[in-house]
Amino acid sequence: MDKRIQVILLNGGSSAGKSRIAGCLQEVLPDPWLAFGIDSLVDALPPRLRDADGGIEFADDGGVLVGDGFRTLEAAWMEGVAATARAGAGVIVDDVFLGGASSQRRWREALTGLAVLWVGVRCDPDVAAERELARGDRPHGMAAAQAELVHRGVAYDLEVDTTRTGALVCARAVAARVG
Repeated sequence: MDKRIQVILLNGGSSAGKSRIAGCLQEVLPDPWLAFGIDSLVDALPPRLRDADGGIEFADDGGVLVGDGFRTLEAAWMEGVAATARAGAGVIVDDVFLGGASSQRRWREALTGLAVLWVGVRCDPDVAAERELARGDRPHGMAAAQAELVHRGVAYDLEVDTTRTGALVCARAVAARVG
């Protein structure tokens, strides 16, 4: 990449290790970087849009449904993240591309003109499911359902696999690609 990376976008299923990698990146990158995660967006939603039609709904089987209300706020969040990078801050995004290629397309539009490092964070579905169970804060089945789904049709500059590789090692591999 010719331009210095301004955004590192981590995409992977639930419990794949994205947030840990983002935290490690903040430690190993020489300059300070801000980290923004999809979980923070979900937590910031008004209560009426959580687990509701039109917002975001988490099914008992681990499925996730999103409606127009969520998409509207998600688009605003994406533009805000992009504006932060355009203002000069390095930004790490931790997201779950439920729509695969269409999710990446929405981010590409928001991040137009910025140098982005697209990173796929993979994890064996069984290992992700074990992590999910240990976390206790996700519907059972979410990690396994998302493990491959989120990568469909997505193009990456780099992929890491946290199945047997720790977050710090993965973060160092990502940091090596940042100018």
